[in-house]
Amino acid sequence: MALARLHRGPLDGQVIPLEDLEEQRLIIPYSASQLVYARAGELTNTGPDDGPTEAQFWYVEGEDDLVPHGDD
Repeated sequence: MALARLHRGPLDGQVIPLEDLEEQRLIIPYSASQLVYARAGELTNTGPDDGPTEAQFWYVEGEDDLVPHGDD
């Protein structure tokens, strides 16, 4: 299992599962909008005995006006 550690923005300090170690951007639903986090730095804890692999993601922006398909 890998983890994404989020920095700044509304989710500062949160840790979420990361399915793809190559992921460079996360777009996360948040209330009626979405948040964008970008990866910075190298993976940490990549050895067999040092815990789950971690990637650091920093807040880029919040995108408002999330509009579901079908609403007019």
